[in-house]
Amino acid sequence: MGEWGSRVRLRQAVLLAAELEPVCAELSAALALEEPFHDPGVSEFGLRNAVFALGDCFLEVISPTQPQTAAGRYLARHGGDGGYMVIFDLEDLEVARERAARLGVRVVWQVDLPDISATHLHPADMQGVIVSLDRSSPYGTWRWGGPQWTGRTARGAEGRLAAISVAVREPEAVAARWAQVLGVPLAKGARSLLSVENAEIAFQAAADAHSEGLVEIAIELPPALRAGREAIVIGGVRLRLL
Repeated sequence: MGEWGSRVRLRQAVLLAAELEPVCAELSAALALEEPFHDPGVSEFGLRNAVFALGDCFLEVISPTQPQTAAGRYLARHGGDGGYMVIFDLEDLEVARERAARLGVRVVWQVDLPDISATHLHPADMQGVIVSLDRSSPYGTWRWGGPQWTGRTARGAEGRLAAISVAVREPEAVAARWAQVLGVPLAKGARSLLSVENAEIAFQAAADAHSEGLVEIAIELPPALRAGREAIVIGGVRLRLL
């Protein structure tokens, strides 16, 4: 829960790939994912994508379609595929927007639609990845997941997002910043870990700016699907299987 008991959930983790189809195929096969939704709206950013529903959360893969995009520059800086963005679903979005503004966090894109609102925060201010503060309406729906999630809830493949790990140069300071913006406390006794309603957000030390980013996603799977696997690497991100 966030401040005043409002809900804060991790809803979507985003991988960035130079080539979309191979990463999507590998991800789908490894996690038994269903057919993804391809959002035409991401063309505004010079991207194409695939959004996979996992339980009531989502894994997205994006890929640049033209030169000189923010995503293309990220690929060049980091030397390949990797974790790019995380999206939170907050009941009290307006208060979170006010908190970010008071902290001097810049907004790089914002939209307010009848069934969803989104605010992309500048990665230089949040560190590690692009953080998006979203609000679904009714809460639990998810326009970004496609028509079956627009204005209503559905269910994706078996499993759930359980945690993410973000590599940054100053883990404790960045954890504190994220906690302030999201309105959630740091985990008791841990300076680089915070908890939202459905997941843990951990921060670890990055060797340099080129190694910053979303480096691990923990995914809880049914035992038969996990098949004894502990971790796999797809799209430059370690998927820890629980």
